[in-house]
Amino acid sequence: MNTVASIVGVDNGRSLSSCLEAELATVGQVKLEMASHGSIHFACHASQEVNNPLRSGFYLHDGRLELADIMQQRIPHCDLAYLSACQTSTGDEKLSEEAVHIAGGMLAVGYRSVVATMWSIKDSAGPVVAARFYKYLMEQRGSTRQPGLNSTRAAYALHYALQGIRKPSGDTEEDLLTWVPYVHFGY
Repeated sequence: MNTVASIVGVDNGRSLSSCLEAELATVGQVKLEMASHGSIHFACHASQEVNNPLRSGFYLHDGRLELADIMQQRIPHCDLAYLSACQTSTGDEKLSEEAVHIAGGMLAVGYRSVVATMWSIKDSAGPVVAARFYKYLMEQRGSTRQPGLNSTRAAYALHYALQGIRKPSGDTEEDLLTWVPYVHFGY
């Protein structure tokens, strides 16, 4: 999987975005861009460290961006974090009531809305779900005439996206594994 970190923000009423792919998606550059943009989209591998959740993180071109590193940053306008990476909301069976996963950490950082996955996702479904998700958000944005993304309808957007892949595929066990892993946290 090619590492991609897309970052979106609004400055003086204009949408600004950065797409860091492959060798441009370095730990340092992603941290720098996160500090100045309200939304982040990770499309990469991730790992959950059950014994030390703050060491959980995203695999970028030059290393792993850990949750502890993200939490130490000052990110003033956190809004939406879309984590298109495997196991970003996988918790620990022994701590089922605890939010010890990457998605919970992103909420702790200050992101109002987080889309994540409970287990591994199919590479073919990831881009389809994301495209439908952002299509819905952009259509909703158009009705309010506000620039940039707004996560207030993210749960609806995820529902819309998943319905789009669920209905045509069916409800076999394999089909369920295509859409069931996706979850939304926040508001």
